[in-house]
Amino acid sequence: MVTAPVRIADGATVRLLRPGDRVDVVAAEESAAGGGNARVVARGVRVTKVPQALDGVAEGGALVVLSVPRQTAVRLAGAGATSRLAVTLC
Repeated sequence: MVTAPVRIADGATVRLLRPGDRVDVVAAEESAAGGGNARVVARGVRVTKVPQALDGVAEGGALVVLSVPRQTAVRLAGAGATSRLAVTLC
């Protein structure tokens, strides 16, 4: 298991999370035609930390730290670079 910091697009959703919660992480890609495609990139992973936002940071969304297998961490990093990420509570 490794620690994976993940930026979730909806910061308000992240404020609902607590360490120990289990979540699925969903990547939503928007196509040029205006439609979207969503896929689950991590299932039932454990939240280890919900860092507080730093004042003045305008990146959007919010950070959550997850404990995941190494291969899942790679998928999360790739999806985060190309898609908006969301979580659902398990």
